[in-house]
Amino acid sequence: MSRIYYTKPSIGPLEVSYATDAATNGWGERCYEYIDRFERQFAAFLGVPYAIATSSCTGAMHMGLSALGIGAGDEVILSDINWIATAAPIVHLGATPVLVDILPDTWCLDPERVEAAITPRTKAIVATHIYGNLCEMDKLMEIGRRHGIPVIEDAAEAIGSSYGGARAGALGRFGTFSFHGTKTLTTGEGGMFVTHDRELYERVLTLSNHGRAKGETRQFWPDSIGFKYKMSNLQAAIGCAQVERIDELIAQKRAIFEMYRAALEPLGAHLSLNPEHPGTVNGYWMPTAVFHEHVEFDRDALLQAFKDDQIDARVFFWPLSMLGLEGLSNNGDTPIAHGIYRRAVNLPSYHDITRADVERVAAIITKICAA
Repeated sequence: MSRIYYTKPSIGPLEVSYATDAATNGWGERCYEYIDRFERQFAAFLGVPYAIATSSCTGAMHMGLSALGIGAGDEVILSDINWIATAAPIVHLGATPVLVDILPDTWCLDPERVEAAITPRTKAIVATHIYGNLCEMDKLMEIGRRHGIPVIEDAAEAIGSSYGGARAGALGRFGTFSFHGTKTLTTGEGGMFVTHDRELYERVLTLSNHGRAKGETRQFWPDSIGFKYKMSNLQAAIGCAQVERIDELIAQKRAIFEMYRAALEPLGAHLSLNPEHPGTVNGYWMPTAVFHEHVEFDRDALLQAFKDDQIDARVFFWPLSMLGLEGLSNNGDTPIAHGIYRRAVNLPSYHDITRADVERVAAIITKICAA
């Protein structure tokens, strides 16, 4: 049997051509050409006026939160089901992550829990669109407006998803994206900060280059202590090619999910897959099976069965509050998050996975369910 990877990038002749050009010619006065082009293309895709290419989604989040003035004594609300990268910048800035529970169908922030967690110290709400699923942005934005709190979108996993006709990442005060090698659009490593807010854009742009303002005429003169979270021209060259193919990449992700939906339809009484509610489009970055509570399910047994058949899979994110890390606690108030992670698994998804591969994955799941 050939190995089925859980994910891999779609890299073709266009990416190789642009990367070769950047490596050959993208130096000196031309060292930002692909970066500038990538930012313009990605901003146009999202429908936002401002975008800054970064070394990672984590860096984009760190700078965005810093530009909002978040620091010691402040609180930032986020979902307990998250990758650590969403919480780490909050801790780095000296603020406190406030972990709240998720909705059982989308696995995203529960707006009622968000509102209940707001205190005078709350300075931001981070809405993570997990695995391509979408947070209830209308409710979260309304909560933010009523309390005067910015809503931020962690859209690292949501390229291709949209809410009410707007692209994920383009709805909040700012959005962040990941272009890690596992993502729908990749630059190997890398990310993007996006916003409609020109003033915020200018602050983050300065922060991204060691505090040197764009219009500063004095060489090597920083106006503040900043960061170094810039993307390289070589990475951006690959990103430019990926953006030119973005409709194809998203369409393939959605097609793969439909194959899983068809293959696993007979198991509807046992499990649920990523939802796509009315008014939304799910980019389906990572097809995920969540087994129902009444089903006897051994996640480790399924992962071992996959491994025995040379199939890669990923565990669902652990609740951040169970990691035992300082500053990441929720006082045991996220029962849905703590109940779902052990009943779920991410399924393989990449550009050239075949229907036969998907059916092979489904056959293992079917066998486990019948055991």
